[in-house]
Amino acid sequence: MSASPVLQQLALRMWLRESATFANYVSGSNAQVVTALQQACSGGSERFIYLWGSEGVGKSHLLQAACHAATEEGSVYLPLNEPGLAPEMFEGLEQMAVVAVDNLESVAGQREWETALFHLYNRIRDQGNGVLLIAANQPLAGVALTLPDLRSRLAWGLVFQLHTLSDAEKLAALQQRAHQRGFELSEEVGRYLLRHYQRDMSALFELLELLDQRSLAQQRRLTIPFVKEVIGSES
Repeated sequence: MSASPVLQQLALRMWLRESATFANYVSGSNAQVVTALQQACSGGSERFIYLWGSEGVGKSHLLQAACHAATEEGSVYLPLNEPGLAPEMFEGLEQMAVVAVDNLESVAGQREWETALFHLYNRIRDQGNGVLLIAANQPLAGVALTLPDLRSRLAWGLVFQLHTLSDAEKLAALQQRAHQRGFELSEEVGRYLLRHYQRDMSALFELLELLDQRSLAQQRRLTIPFVKEVIGSES
């Protein structure tokens, strides 16, 4: 059974961010992970990779980057924490070049989901030539899976922990993202954001986007007083 065109459109258009690419991911100590994903998406021998790490370390970014890298061959990104998804959405995905399953912990303990993912793994192994990427917020031993065979399957491939960036790496990531959006983020303002706002990169990138929008709308420079105003208005 082939993957539904509706599913592919939803997965690619609703959840796949254009900004999530390998090129704009600041890897820090995660360079080995990025290399493994790039090799897997370009026809390497490894077909199953499990990523885990705390919130904001870039798991979703890397899964989506892998999908972008395989767009011509077909890819699907499925964040399992999104409402409205069903286990049946795994049917036919073994035909995709990259299947990226995010937030595994959201369905752990749900038998139908675990069984569907187990069967997808087997179909990709036996029938397809694609790559299955799975991400969670815990190592496999910490995810509350109730299907032993699924846990053992996921442990057969490569397993990587993603590590948090240092402050210097976070600052570089913020400045890189600002440059891509067409403005410059001074070191002074960047360090202020790291000291006075949530420290995970997802939240920082969202704030950066908001600051860009507000500064354009108000025709104001991105200064610390302006940042204070914006953060204050959002709190």
